Amino acid sequence: MLTILGFAMIATFLVLIMLKKMSPIAALVLIPALFCVAVGQGAKLGDYVIDGVGNLAPTAAMLMFAIVYFGVMIDVGLFDPIVRGILRFCKADPMRIVVGTAVLAAIVSLDGDGSTTFMITVSAMYPLYKRLKMSLVVMTGVAATANGVMNTLPWGGPTARAATALKLDAGDIFVPMIPALGIGLVAVLLLAVVLGRRERKRLGMLTLDEALATGTAAEPETVLVGAGGGDRVRRNSGGAGTGAGTGAGGDAAEHPAADEDTDEDEGFKGLDPDRATLRPRLYWFNAGLTIALLTAMIMELMPIPVLFLLGAALALTVNFPHMPDQRARIAAHADNVLNVSGMVFAAAVFTGVLSGTGMVEHMADWLVGAIPDGMGPHMAIVTGILSIPLTYFMSNDGFYFGVVPVLAEAGAAHGVSPLEIARASLVGQPLHMSSPLVPAVYVLVGMAKVEFGDHTRFTVKWAALTSLVVLCAGLLFGII
Repeated sequence: MLTILGFAMIATFLVLIMLKKMSPIAALVLIPALFCVAVGQGAKLGDYVIDGVGNLAPTAAMLMFAIVYFGVMIDVGLFDPIVRGILRFCKADPMRIVVGTAVLAAIVSLDGDGSTTFMITVSAMYPLYKRLKMSLVVMTGVAATANGVMNTLPWGGPTARAATALKLDAGDIFVPMIPALGIGLVAVLLLAVVLGRRERKRLGMLTLDEALATGTAAEPETVLVGAGGGDRVRRNSGGAGTGAGTGAGGDAAEHPAADEDTDEDEGFKGLDPDRATLRPRLYWFNAGLTIALLTAMIMELMPIPVLFLLGAALALTVNFPHMPDQRARIAAHADNVLNVSGMVFAAAVFTGVLSGTGMVEHMADWLVGAIPDGMGPHMAIVTGILSIPLTYFMSNDGFYFGVVPVLAEAGAAHGVSPLEIARASLVGQPLHMSSPLVPAVYVLVGMAKVEFGDHTRFTVKWAALTSLVVLCAGLLFGII
């Protein structure tokens, strides 16, 4: 019964948010509360929620101060050169912009933290997507999938969990997987090319020209404020489309975030080259502080929430020494902080009930028990396939510490090495990074101003395909 109710709870949540019948926060709170009562454990709901909040509180604190920190870095102009460099590289071509998104997300993912990756990627790319009226779900989908492939780094989490659960060396798990993960990154880049071509076809070909010396021709053109060097973007009249409303192949439903709205320039206010918050004289201090912060995080010198708390306090104090300016910067980013932290604490209700009622354990046991005995010699393949849905429907902790040891034990009885099981268990990470149980995904959709349901509907199929590519590459190279 708990198995059925567990799957029903997850399915109900996904259906309601994808159909936009409930907001993610309301769904994350009310649906598990209802199912908790349905399993006859309503009296323990409070305990489950408190346990869930306690487990996610450090993550919420990290996100709150990380948003403030990177928000201040955006305000003072740390990422302006990145945006200008990407714009020059992309030449206002939607395909290059989508590929640039994948490359940027993959590079920044080297720090091992999804939230940081999404904050930096969205900070740099959101203005381009917004001004060119490109689909924001394309940005979130590509960024999440690229980060999912890179999430397998030994310091990213899943590899360390697999090594701990099976008492293996993380290097022995990860290093042989590099060729398969490289193929996965290539698949993400090819996906970016395909989606970018669709965006190019939908919007029309774009060109990047130097701004005219006179302002008389600026009226019909789309000017990129702060893009650097007086650059401006102009749409060719001979393109395949002229605006966000025209779709390629009738796929406008997949581009809900590309619709025109009244605040279309909102994303570019932060890149105004004359904004009062710029601190050019402190650029190298801010760059050094950010590098030091990321280095300390990778080296695990302190807990990540503490690092971002100290970093945010230092960034505010040095860049804005006057109290009114500090309050203004905190207030400017309060909306993002509230949305993301609220989503994390709401997710704590979902994960608390899912774990506290025993639904996760029953779901895992049922899935493992459903594996035919004849599949024993192929348990590594089974593990890779199961990792795709299981890491989406449960946390990495639940999967790696609850399911993977059982699969490894079943495989060992048929001569399958625990190392193969551990490597196969990493396959589902590209899809995992879009799971509603991953706090970082709320940073991604929150900063990109994308509905979580839209992101899920668009991304799941591509991320699952990427996971299958990694699995096939692992089999081809004899790694799994």
